[in-house]
Amino acid sequence: MLIFRSVLFNAVFLVYHLALILGLTALIPFPRVWSQGVVRVWTIGVKAILKVIVGLDVEFRGLQNLPQGPCVIVSKHQSAWDTFAFYVLLDDPNYILKKELTRIPFWGWCALSCGAISVDRSGGGSALKQLLRDTKDRLAKGRQVVIFPEGTRTAPGARKEYFPGVAAIDGYTEVSVVPVALNSGLFWGRGSFLKKPGVITIEILTPMPKGLKRRQFMADLESRIEGASDKLMDEARERFPGL
Repeated sequence: MLIFRSVLFNAVFLVYHLALILGLTALIPFPRVWSQGVVRVWTIGVKAILKVIVGLDVEFRGLQNLPQGPCVIVSKHQSAWDTFAFYVLLDDPNYILKKELTRIPFWGWCALSCGAISVDRSGGGSALKQLLRDTKDRLAKGRQVVIFPEGTRTAPGARKEYFPGVAAIDGYTEVSVVPVALNSGLFWGRGSFLKKPGVITIEILTPMPKGLKRRQFMADLESRIEGASDKLMDEARERFPGL
């Protein structure tokens, strides 16, 4: 049954995703808000399809820690689900993406049309300055910037050094930097064909204090996200023994 559900979901998701890309491509000449609205509706649709076909739901915790208006979301990254999940949660999320992704035909163009921020991770100081300018631009427009500090998806329990750019963003802006923990990789793993039933938990942690030195900021940020994510994964394994 798990294999059948996964086959069915993957087939439906592929067609649904292609429809999104075609729709967003057609909307590129139009106001950005139209594209953002389409992605939001699409994401709600994916959430519903996951629940109906796979039996996989999602819950959000700590919503009281989410500030109103512009902020920087710093999230653990375990699954493809994370790359659009925040459209369910935030008013106007703008993701920070590695430059290589924006070069993908159609997909990359659509991401940029939605307001995504492209960063060249090999670009050194000039790339960091551009990242800071772009981030400040999005925040000044009242949006929320989403960054995955690991730079890529990691397997549940695995750890990858966080990129220090998030500390630079914290020092360059006045908005709240909000850590986010999750356990999505247990259910929808990186490169995994199988999608497992259960409940993905995304937990909004309390915002980082301002004024920390970069080294202390990065150490505290990583400790909080990794520690909370480990707890969510332990809880999920107890709650869903099949994992």
